[in-house]
Amino acid sequence: MHPRDFPEKAPYNLNNELAKERTRAAADRTLMAWIRTSLSLIGFGFGIPTIVRTIEMSQSPPNANPRYFSNIVGLSFISIGMYAMFIALNEHRQILKKIRSDRYVYESSGTATQVGLALLVVGFISFIGVLIRSLTS
Repeated sequence: MHPRDFPEKAPYNLNNELAKERTRAAADRTLMAWIRTSLSLIGFGFGIPTIVRTIEMSQSPPNANPRYFSNIVGLSFISIGMYAMFIALNEHRQILKKIRSDRYVYESSGTATQVGLALLVVGFISFIGVLIRSLTS
């Protein structure tokens, strides 16, 4: 074998390695932010039906049964939180893989937009449900 048969290894560059470390740390911070967001959404999902049940039990004449609607809204928040967590973990794994490959190219993932749109849909449906319930009471 001739030395020309082996590809030359790129020289060690401290600036490049530190930039990779900063990028990895930023990816970790982003993942932690998504974990907090997901946990908040899941917490809202558990809290909404509990609050509605408590309010319902405190009313002596129950004029409407909001349990079904609050359970749907709660499950929606839990689902969005789980979806956000899954997407964030996958995105974090892909970013770390790109950093290791030495061919890092920034691409917007759109995760925040997807979660924001899902929350907007749940909020709109909740708004319509509360509006209809208040008009029929």
